[in-house]
Amino acid sequence: QVQLVESGGGLVQAGGSLRLSCAASGGIFSSNIMGWYRQAPGKQREKAASITSGGDTSYGDSVKGRFTISRDNDKNTVYLQMNSLKPEDTGVYYCRLRDATGIYVYWGQGTQVTVSS
Repeated sequence: QVQLVESGGGLVQAGGSLRLSCAASGGIFSSNIMGWYRQAPGKQREKAASITSGGDTSYGDSVKGRFTISRDNDKNTVYLQMNSLKPEDTGVYYCRLRDATGIYVYWGQGTQVTVSS
């Protein structure tokens, strides 16, 4: 059973930075995509960024140029460096892992990020 444990959320002022981490354990697929999704109150969950096991990255339009996703395959860990944070970045950030086929999808429990103006 795959488990995802997020850490690194918190409260930060606008313009500040945070770094999220997500450690995966269990039956990790050798070919997979890990990503960060976020959900603001009253809004739908949206993708912030994703990265394949080969290192290809993809970003949501609202975070391009400010967020950077990376991963350490040896540690089965994915990171999200968030810079120039804005109040609209506030929400619960969820880590997601899916296999290459998309059949198996796992979610973390979420970590709260709050950006004050």
